[in-house]
This record gives sequence, C-alpha cells and structure tokens, in this order.
Amino acid sequence: MTVPDQETELDYDWLLKLRVAVARCGEMDLAGWWNTSKQLGPSGSSVLKRGFPRTHHFAQARSVMAVASHRCEQLLSHNDAVTLWRLPEALEDHFESLWETWLERHAIWGSYFEAIAAIRTGDVIAAATDLGLVTSDDINALRALKAAPNGRGLNVGDSFTGQRRQIALLALGFSVGRANDPVVPFVQASAAA
Repeated sequence: MTVPDQETELDYDWLLKLRVAVARCGEMDLAGWWNTSKQLGPSGSSVLKRGFPRTHHFAQARSVMAVASHRCEQLLSHNDAVTLWRLPEALEDHFESLWETWLERHAIWGSYFEAIAAIRTGDVIAAATDLGLVTSDDINALRALKAAPNGRGLNVGDSFTGQRRQIALLALGFSVGRANDPVVPFVQASAAA
C-alpha cells in the first residue's frame, strides 16, 4: 500500500485502516486500553460471521471503534478535543457516508481484516508500520512530541490541519501509553479551523 502524500486530500480508506489498526492494538488482549477483547481478532470474526456473513469485518470494526472512542472521551478531559475517533464534523460526516461503499466492496477488504486479526501486540507503531500505514517521517515526528502533564493526553498540534501527518500522529500517539494505561493523542478543537 502506498502512504498518501502529506499534501493530498484525506484518504478515507487509509483513515478507516488506521482506525481499525489502533482499535485492534487497544483491545484488552493486547494493550488493554478499551473494554473489548479479541473482537477484531479471529474469535470475533467467527462469532459475528454467523449474523453478518459478508460484512462481519465492518461490524467488528464499527463496534470496537465505538468503544475506543467512548473510552478516549472518558479519559480526555477536553470536551472540545479532536482525536483519532472524533475529527471535525465535516470529516466525520464524510467518513460516515462511506460505510455503504465499504460494505458494497467488502470482498476487497478481506485481506486487510485478516492482517488486523493477526496482530499480536499492542504496539501501535509496529502494527501501523507493518500494515504500511505510516512512514518513518511520521514516527520521527511522534518522537518530538511530549505527553501532557496529567499523563492522559498527548498534544499533536496547535491546530487541526487535516493533513495526513497530523492524523497519523493522532494514531501513533497511542504508543506513548502503556499496557492498561492509555494516553490519548489530541488537538484542541477550539484552535481547529
């Protein structure tokens, strides 16, 4: 997979892949950041496949992403923060509008969800790198950031730009957390354009 250029329009397929990868890494059987366990793994697939034979992967993803979003909102005291799970409304609306398209093309997503099910570590950097979702420049940009004093947040920018690099940092920033102790990457929405 080719990582989109820093200056191009947001690639929503890439965003979905990035969110699903972080969602899997944060499950209880891996990093333990949110209260789902193996739902994006093989056992979650086998359970949901009975009720959703063609679209079970997307049902798994939607469920774990909702739990991850809720957990991050609980941890981050900034109600106006932009996070990986809560981008500005226009971007979220467009993301939501694509679910039907993704469901119609479910067959081409199978190998990606198999790769997600094979993740055996809560290491977001390793998973995102192995899946071809981030660059070494993204990882280097992450290393320049500092966690917030309360230990619950990681500010990845002064204002939300919508650029691929910043969204990659909203995902990679989870790597600052430890097992069962997440750190939520964010940008203040009040500064977002």
